[in-house]
Amino acid sequence: MPFLGQDWRSPGQSWVKTADGWKRFLDEKSGGFVSDLSSYCNKEVYNKENLFNSLNYDVAAKKRKKDMLNCKTKTQYFHQEKWIYVHKGSTKERHGYCTLGEAFNRLDFSTAILDSRRFNYVVRLLELIAKSQLTSLSGIAQKNFMNILEKVVLKVLEDQQNIRLIRELLQTLYTSLCTLVQRVGKCVLVGNINMWVYRMETILHWQQQLNNIQITRPAFKGLTFTDLPLCLQLNIMQRLSDGRDLVSLGLVGPNLHVLSEDRLLWKRLCLYHFSERQIRKRLILSDKGQLDWKRMYFKLVRCYPRKEQYGDTLQLCKHCHILSWKGTDHPCTANNPESCSVSLSPQDFINLFKF
Repeated sequence: MPFLGQDWRSPGQSWVKTADGWKRFLDEKSGGFVSDLSSYCNKEVYNKENLFNSLNYDVAAKKRKKDMLNCKTKTQYFHQEKWIYVHKGSTKERHGYCTLGEAFNRLDFSTAILDSRRFNYVVRLLELIAKSQLTSLSGIAQKNFMNILEKVVLKVLEDQQNIRLIRELLQTLYTSLCTLVQRVGKCVLVGNINMWVYRMETILHWQQQLNNIQITRPAFKGLTFTDLPLCLQLNIMQRLSDGRDLVSLGLVGPNLHVLSEDRLLWKRLCLYHFSERQIRKRLILSDKGQLDWKRMYFKLVRCYPRKEQYGDTLQLCKHCHILSWKGTDHPCTANNPESCSVSLSPQDFINLFKF
């Protein structure tokens, strides 16, 4: 009767299967039973120790990864798909509903801020979340919020554009955090209170960096804005949609100041942002008995929201209820997916998740 594992084609030898393959276990002619068996047992113990050590290593690695995800604020949670299905109830196929935090994690805002057409849209969305929706975000979404905000600040510090816009965003966020931190135990700020205090200190540091920006005059010595004919200067100023930009431009020089006070310029701004009914309620006359459109504009801004304009926005497919950036492929079953897409303003995006 052959030994267990014996090779039938080699009558004088016995073999055993190990992790490294088939090894000779017994040589009846040489009498190497004891030495080979001893080496095999030692190897088996060695393999068991290696397996145990590798398991311990895997557990330690997973723990470090989990600690990094929970503690390191710069860790960002990414999904492969750049779209999200918006559902407001439970069905047989889906349980629960889509939340604002889930949408904030799934949509690619980190890449969107690098696109000049989407930058203002993302900043406005961050501002709305900072005002009233920060506590509705999950812990991961709150970390993503701070990570994206840091990337926005670094981008502004680098290219020195949209400085005032980011200052207002940081001030709004800091004011909201001051209120939430003072109400410890009554709000839903995920994480240790010391972590949020540290984030508030970071926001103050960012504000200081933005205040210290010194905009350098470009070395270009060619044609400048003030060298253009007055009609072209006025035509360019009519493209500005914020009255504060007109006021800032008028501080550059006396000629630009005269152009920035043009009544027709401010009338265009009022008619663009506000309805006729709103304008009639806030009429202001100048000393000469004419409508003071400049004063009316700033009064209307305090009373009503301005019209928002963005180069690119998030799109909601009415057919399959999928939310994504324009141009993002999603599994739509409509014959003409483009006809089903509806542009969403930042406030419309927030309203999608109010149940």
